[in-house]
Amino acid sequence: MRNILFLVTTAIIFAAGAGFAQQPTPAKVEEGLLQGTFEDGLTVYRGIPFAAPPVGDLRWRAPQPAAKWEGVRQAVKFAPGPLQSWGAPEGKSEDCLYLNVWTPAKSATDRVPVLVWIYGGGFNGGSTSEPVYSGEKLARKGVVLVSIAYRVGQLGFLAHPELSAESPNHVSGNYGLLDVLAGLHWVKKNIAAFGGDPNKVTIFGESAGGIAVSMLCVSPLAKGLFQGAISQSGGSFGPSRPTLFPGENLKRLADAERSGKAYADSAKVSSIAELRKLDFDKLAAVRAFAWPIIDGYVIPDDQYKLYLAGRFNDTPILVGYNSDEGASFSPPKTPSDYITGVKARYGKFADDLLKAYPVDSNKVPKTARDLARDAAFGWHTWSWARLQSRMGKAKAFYYYFDHHPDFPESSPKAGYGSPHGQDVAYVFQHLNPKSPEATSTDQEISEAMATYWTNFAKHGDPSGEGVPAWPAFSDANPVVMYFGQTPQTGPVPSANSLKVLDAYFKWRRAPEGESWAK
Repeated sequence: MRNILFLVTTAIIFAAGAGFAQQPTPAKVEEGLLQGTFEDGLTVYRGIPFAAPPVGDLRWRAPQPAAKWEGVRQAVKFAPGPLQSWGAPEGKSEDCLYLNVWTPAKSATDRVPVLVWIYGGGFNGGSTSEPVYSGEKLARKGVVLVSIAYRVGQLGFLAHPELSAESPNHVSGNYGLLDVLAGLHWVKKNIAAFGGDPNKVTIFGESAGGIAVSMLCVSPLAKGLFQGAISQSGGSFGPSRPTLFPGENLKRLADAERSGKAYADSAKVSSIAELRKLDFDKLAAVRAFAWPIIDGYVIPDDQYKLYLAGRFNDTPILVGYNSDEGASFSPPKTPSDYITGVKARYGKFADDLLKAYPVDSNKVPKTARDLARDAAFGWHTWSWARLQSRMGKAKAFYYYFDHHPDFPESSPKAGYGSPHGQDVAYVFQHLNPKSPEATSTDQEISEAMATYWTNFAKHGDPSGEGVPAWPAFSDANPVVMYFGQTPQTGPVPSANSLKVLDAYFKWRRAPEGESWAK
């Protein structure tokens, strides 16, 4: 009988122990205890609140601290993403300020380097729950992966005179960036509870996320919150302009306030108090472009000028873009459309740019599409790398993603390169092997990029064992890492054409160019 009781008792204890082993010990953060899950060697926490829900009277205010909770909060599923400027609201909510953590750490004392992801979506869409952003592959390469949500569209970036008047800093419009900053403050205070190193944080993002990274690199509010920055198809080094174009898409506060007042008028309200009471579906019916602004607070000034003045957060940077970004943003259908568009935007520089980025007589080839690529991404990346290497102490690393099949002449994609956003799945290692554009070296490129990105998070330098050496970029050593069918170094893409575009941006900052653009 004793043997039977012993066996039964042992079985119960073993079963209880086995059940307990399926859940990690709750992590203790400032707000309370969090219960995550074990997933293939990682501990994962989803839907962690890092700020109060920005609803009701908190709509269009800087994020406020998250409330504390009693007991253990379950952090096992993604929270709703932010309401988007366009599209259905299913699965989205104004209550959206949550982050997620994938950690390989075995204890809170491990001090693992941290990568913080900022999603893209043109500042009008995006969420952390997109499958391609799932962080387990990068975390298994020895980093804590965090993804932060932020408000988008008019909920994230509305400027208005009343909002500026009620603000203690007399500004409005950059609420989405303030959300990211609140998330980074949360990481600084709490990531050690997940085995992360709060003093070794690298921010990274693509498209609007990469642009946000560049903005954080000049924001005094971000000082000390990160020690490295990665931008994929990002950067925001163009001058401000009341009439916006890609690459020149920052308004100053006064212009943004005028646009915000027109938005409120279109919503048929007479005050911000009334606007705060409107349901989102009524707000969404008023279509308006949303973007960060130069407010003198979050973004103090033109980023190019700030770098020249030495007013930036001096960390190592890893920056790049894709070879055919211009194919992704409504490229002109005819040579005539292209020429008309160039003359309308570039004024006295149009003829020089038409020579630098030529069009065919009967089609718009990649050489012409590359003007849109470089105006929105290439020139900003090149300028950012140059400015960091000249004005900073930390190094700059520059890449060019050109990984795609060689399309035959009979294909409608003949002559096309890598479009906007293609690189994201390679970095996160979430490739689709059944894609019609899969190549035999997809996994090799993906592995190399994930290794470079995580090496950079660990050491501030992407080079390391198992990947080709990646030299730092400078004007004296203008070496770029090409991600083609294999990773290898090469020269700056379209270097001579970039110099013509650089002359245009220099003129735009001069009094003549500033007056012309108004």
